Amino acid sequence: MYYELYIDVFFLENFMLDSLILLILNRIMNNGRPYVRPVFGGILGSFLTCLVIIIPLPSVIRIILFHTTVNSVMLCAGVKITRPTQFVQAFLLLYVVSAVLGGTMQIFRPYMRYVSLFYTIAVAAGVLFLQIWKLVSHMHRQKNRILRVTLYTDHGEKQVNALFDTGNELRDWYTGEPVNIIDPETAAVISERVESENGFRLVPYRCVSGEALMKVFRVKKMCVHMGDDRWVEKPLLGIGEEGLSGNREYEMILNPAIFSG
Repeated sequence: MYYELYIDVFFLENFMLDSLILLILNRIMNNGRPYVRPVFGGILGSFLTCLVIIIPLPSVIRIILFHTTVNSVMLCAGVKITRPTQFVQAFLLLYVVSAVLGGTMQIFRPYMRYVSLFYTIAVAAGVLFLQIWKLVSHMHRQKNRILRVTLYTDHGEKQVNALFDTGNELRDWYTGEPVNIIDPETAAVISERVESENGFRLVPYRCVSGEALMKVFRVKKMCVHMGDDRWVEKPLLGIGEEGLSGNREYEMILNPAIFSG
């Protein structure tokens, strides 16, 4: 069977799609917002694709070149890659993004008469893919930040969900020790009267309304379940003014400094 190929149109189509894919990969891999590099990678990838098409080669060789040499060169030119693992990640993402964009355009192709509309759909699909990726990544990070913690007190043990918050820098003004925050309901469960607990004191802290005082006390120990259990002896717990999470996703906010002192 004979096919007529307009190499200039073929080059332009590949260049635009390759550039779009490389732009998406740069955003996913947090390489800032470069435009020159993905465009250069798109030009190089499209050129190599046309070159492989023009040169008379067996179909098997062409397929191998497309999926190894051309893709690898295009990635290295269009995406900032500093280590082998990053290259593997980018290589896999290349096929994921290509499949999503290609599938979307195949769905709408029968209904599009104009080339400009075709590429508009491609850009819209790319933007939608990025938003979904950001949402899934955020949910994954949030899930990984919620840890299971066991508090050991004079009244027994209490398991809570804790948010590992790098923004919690609250420390006891007297000892300089990091303070972990629990909600009032959890405090009522682990202590009948916090004022009588070991190490009770009031610690000043900044809040939205200005300066305030937080009730702080010690428990015997706590275990943070994060792969390997991390034990903290006599940690300081501060009682928040209200619930820490509206949907009770967590009842405690960990201070990262408990692992470093």
